[in-house]
Amino acid sequence: MGIRETTYYEGGPHIGDLIINILLGFTVIFLPLTIGAIVRAIWLRYKITDRRISVTGGWMGRDRTDIVYGEVSKIVKIPRGIGLWGDVVVVLNDKSRLELRAMPKFREICDYMSERVAAKTGRSLEAITSN
Repeated sequence: MGIRETTYYEGGPHIGDLIINILLGFTVIFLPLTIGAIVRAIWLRYKITDRRISVTGGWMGRDRTDIVYGEVSKIVKIPRGIGLWGDVVVVLNDKSRLELRAMPKFREICDYMSERVAAKTGRSLEAITSN
């Protein structure tokens, strides 16, 4: 019998990211951003549990990255779309980064992940999270 895992959030990027980028796509300059938003909306999926952070993405959703909270050294949240969604950057102990772009409920998800990292590593929340 395996260890149970409780899912906190599972889903894709915020729909507002797609809407804004489609509106900007009517200008040729922002067309690459629009294409990126469409690809994210179709194939990017996040899964945040009490044990790990999982990101499935890439072309046709073929790439998957799993990170356990013990590997995380810092979490940075960046508001986007007038604060309705945001980007969350997870910095690992080896200084590599995982970006969770256009994350809905990013403040709550960032707080949840920070609490899991603090519980796993014994570090304070202030040492883990920054804006």
